[in-house]
Amino acid sequence: MIAIGPLALALERLFAILGIIAFMAAGNWIGRRRGVDCDTAAWRALLAGLVAARAGFVAQNWHAFAIEPATILYVWQGGFSPLPGLVTAAIVLGVSLRRSRALAPLTLVFAGCVAVTSGATAAALASAQRPLPQGIVLQSLDSGKSLLDDRRGKPFVVNLWATWCPPCQREMPMMVAEAAHSAVPILLVNQGEDADNVRAWLDSKRLETAHVHLDRDLRIAAATGSAGLPATLFIDSKGVIRALHVGEISRAALLAGLRDLK
Repeated sequence: MIAIGPLALALERLFAILGIIAFMAAGNWIGRRRGVDCDTAAWRALLAGLVAARAGFVAQNWHAFAIEPATILYVWQGGFSPLPGLVTAAIVLGVSLRRSRALAPLTLVFAGCVAVTSGATAAALASAQRPLPQGIVLQSLDSGKSLLDDRRGKPFVVNLWATWCPPCQREMPMMVAEAAHSAVPILLVNQGEDADNVRAWLDSKRLETAHVHLDRDLRIAAATGSAGLPATLFIDSKGVIRALHVGEISRAALLAGLRDLK
């Protein structure tokens, strides 16, 4: 995860962006060397691949998107299925350059970018799987305390947020709604603020407070390396963080993460 102040970019997203930049740059270079217009073909493949990847994710999680159809367009929240995107991009690239001398070298570059990006992403996701540190105590809005260790034995989700964080503000109504009926507990853990400020903000938005907890000392963020907000941790029954989503999360991505925990 790359952090700039309170903002953060997940490494897997960074790797995808770098892979796309490398592919487009290579396409331009090969086109100039071969005297062929590769840029158009590369852009077609990129755009078709992104649309197919998004469509694949939407299809897999349609029950979530059906609740809020407009969120299909919220691509900044993430949510892409790599396989349909890569297959579509490869087909479009092949059709666009089927009679061109640039097809073979650009196909090799495409395959190389996919392999490197996939390997780096797999390594980043594996590094995110770490045991949740023991001894973390959360405070409720009514000053009650709970130990995260007591939740071991069953999967649960921890969402780190703050009232001053715009992406947190946008996702909080959805998070509160899902926490209210989720079979897997979802803990909405405010970072660094006091109970009065948090309660006042929730009341102003008419949001329930039942699943909201306080982490005044930022212990979870420090212990898990979650440098940006919001961040959503998916924790299995053994207390291992199986996935970490940095940034605003969609309902579909949240439900997909919950399914993977069951």
